[in-house]
Amino acid sequence: MNKPFAVSVSVVVPAMNEAGNLPHVFATLPTWVDEVILVDGNSIDDTVAVARRLRPDLRVVTQTGRGKGNALIQGFAAARGDIIVMIDADGSTDGREILAFVTALMNGADYAKGSRYAPGGGSDDISVLRSLGNKVLTGLTNRLYGTGYTDLCYGYNAFWARHLDALALDCDGFEIETLMNVRAAQAGLYIEEVPSHEHSRIHGESNLHAVRDGWRVLRTIVRERTRRVVFPQRQDALGEWLVTPL
Repeated sequence: MNKPFAVSVSVVVPAMNEAGNLPHVFATLPTWVDEVILVDGNSIDDTVAVARRLRPDLRVVTQTGRGKGNALIQGFAAARGDIIVMIDADGSTDGREILAFVTALMNGADYAKGSRYAPGGGSDDISVLRSLGNKVLTGLTNRLYGTGYTDLCYGYNAFWARHLDALALDCDGFEIETLMNVRAAQAGLYIEEVPSHEHSRIHGESNLHAVRDGWRVLRTIVRERTRRVVFPQRQDALGEWLVTPL
């Protein structure tokens, strides 16, 4: 497929012991992606070797800290593309959806946010407990920040690299997704939700712990409410953040 955009696209994939899943994940990536960055969390399996075999032009960043948030921050810092896309290495996020995320950005969005609950989205993986917790946390965020999100805790997002400084990311764990969504709103970025279908992990077990990580997300939501924001605000006539489904 010829490259459909005149901008460069970097895909950041945090991974730890995901050798069995990477063949599927990489097979879904569009051929026009300019750069794939694997952030390796000091895997003890063949994650890096498998990734290099699948994609010889791969860039590998060895994580110096711990946690998904730390991995993504390091991957974002290494990215060279105009647009940065974050996906998971367990097979749950479909690389073929990258086209929809990049299209949203090319059509004017600053930040394209994946949603399993937007029309056209869905999940084969989320449990009843996680779904309930996500809805409660999403509702709290919408109330505190005036957003219109349908899915707060989902790790499939894309944004223009020029907005990385505005996000000012500084956390280590799974709360990174919430922090990105809250700070994108605080920075007045134009946010567009993109319907996304989450698949089940193919191999291995997730490092996500619903209760522990749920508390970290809650603390992030509350803490950010008191954070001083110095960015210009882009709001609609009703004073609400611009969050529009694709």
